[in-house]
Amino acid sequence: MSGWRFRPALSGALLVLWLLLANSLALGQVLLGGLLALVIPRLTDAFWPARPRTCHAVRLLRFTATVLADIVRANLIVARLILGPPAALRPAFVEVPLDLEDDLAIAVFASTVSLTPGTVSASLSSDRRTLLVHGLDVADDRALVETLKRRYEAPIKEILECSS
Repeated sequence: MSGWRFRPALSGALLVLWLLLANSLALGQVLLGGLLALVIPRLTDAFWPARPRTCHAVRLLRFTATVLADIVRANLIVARLILGPPAALRPAFVEVPLDLEDDLAIAVFASTVSLTPGTVSASLSSDRRTLLVHGLDVADDRALVETLKRRYEAPIKEILECSS
């Protein structure tokens, strides 16, 4: 444990979570929560992966804004689709070839796809080169693949897979 890294965000979140669960700001609860907030990260330090390196913080903010806007827009589209006639839906599974190589980048991409209403990451191929995506209303497979790669995969690659 000589290489232990202090994780202030995790410790703070654990303290807040403890106090919310205890539903008390009594001194004893604050002290116990503070102790747990310091001990738990230290005990679990070996299980945490290395901290990801981001190359472009501005692009990360732009990517986050894009994803949030897409989530809002997709919610409206999915609501319209669900309230409409079921026969109008065109569900499909689409294979998205991946240019990403880093495990974290692939996980972020798959999670982003699943966060956006109307699409779900269903499976990652064993060679980690293809992501199977289910779309609620897919008019054109190639258009969906291009949209996912342009709006999500390319920015993730720029942000997380930077050359050393």
